[in-house]
Amino acid sequence: MKIAIVGTGYVGLVTGTCFAETGHHVICVDNDSDKIARLKEGLVPIYEPGLEVLIERNTRAHRLEFTTELAQAVDKSEIVFLALPTPPGEDGAADLRYVLGMAAELGGLIKKYTLVVNKSTVPVGTGEKVKAALAERLETHLFDVVSNPEFLREGAAVEDFLRPDRVVIGSDSQKALQLMKELYDPFVRQGNPIYTMDLRSAELTKYAANAYLAVRISFMNEIARICDLTGANVDMVRIGMGSDNRIGKRFLFPGVGYGGSCFPKDVKALFHTAHQEGYHFNILDSVMQVNQDQKKYFTEKIYRHLGQNLSGKKIAIWGLSFKPNTDDIREAPALDIIEDLLKRGASVTAYDPEAMDKVRSLWGDRINLASDMYEALEDADALVLVTEWSEFRSPDLDQVRKAMRNPLVCDGRNVFEPEKMREQGFTYFSIGRP
Repeated sequence: MKIAIVGTGYVGLVTGTCFAETGHHVICVDNDSDKIARLKEGLVPIYEPGLEVLIERNTRAHRLEFTTELAQAVDKSEIVFLALPTPPGEDGAADLRYVLGMAAELGGLIKKYTLVVNKSTVPVGTGEKVKAALAERLETHLFDVVSNPEFLREGAAVEDFLRPDRVVIGSDSQKALQLMKELYDPFVRQGNPIYTMDLRSAELTKYAANAYLAVRISFMNEIARICDLTGANVDMVRIGMGSDNRIGKRFLFPGVGYGGSCFPKDVKALFHTAHQEGYHFNILDSVMQVNQDQKKYFTEKIYRHLGQNLSGKKIAIWGLSFKPNTDDIREAPALDIIEDLLKRGASVTAYDPEAMDKVRSLWGDRINLASDMYEALEDADALVLVTEWSEFRSPDLDQVRKAMRNPLVCDGRNVFEPEKMREQGFTYFSIGRP
């Protein structure tokens, strides 16, 4: 098939590249000419394991190309995916200006039957709005609209796309559903399902999935706080819970709160949708509050050891991205934690395997960025681990202790074993473990 992907952000770039990998011809379109120029040179603007290799291979095979020319891309394609940003507004509602603006523009460009697929995460009812925008300038027999939400985990997005747990397709057109099934058939040959449904149900499925995972994370963060109060061990509680097959083991790890481009935005958007319908989504209201409180809860633990005034104190930070295996710092808990440390007068030196360029462009010289994990520790009064990159899991503890002025380790991801850390001479605390 011939496919156009409008938007070369995280979702668009992964989607287009993975479709090209299965033999389709894909044109990725973006109005950012600098980004397109870099992509043509093989320079990938995001870090995602495995993506750069696939882009290089499919570009070389002429299955994947990049352009700023929307009209040409639409003219050459039978399916157009919208992978555009839907940032939250001040009230938490998803901003649809890019999606609806593009739908209106496509109405003037489509000349043959074209499937317009919403890959962006959008509120319930957006599909109908896209239809209406297209229909203002286009005969209805020339297009169908589909909702095809993405379920990509940053850091594992290529694997998730190539071998999805499930594919969700929403449309009221049997022709569109059949075309989408053909498109996704190569990805589900091991038997994973393709679910077809109406537009609104597909749109809500994405929000419901992300919001529920945020609920699980926030619930475990509160359980961890109860463990701190009672002397129970959250690791033991987590294992006992996760062995129940009604619950499962995933997303039961406490920490410093969730972040990233999806969970915060999607929880707010679903909460706002409920509010618009006259319903107060009590659980999500609590989830958002718990997530903010968790970062404060962790920093208060630091201050109990170092004092409220951190003037003259040097804090080492391991991990800046919101999760491992990505350079994404959107809503990253590390940013809030560092901001609080800076306000209290601390000097902060940070290290992250991939995200430091983005932090440098955001903060300039407000914090120091080390060339490696051990350099960040020099003369530090505390090490604060915020993102559980693999290389942080088994450090040389002798080197860590010798580098630091004060051997205080504040583990926001429960990476280290408490007893081992104390035996090695560290003052150590984590989340929910005695």
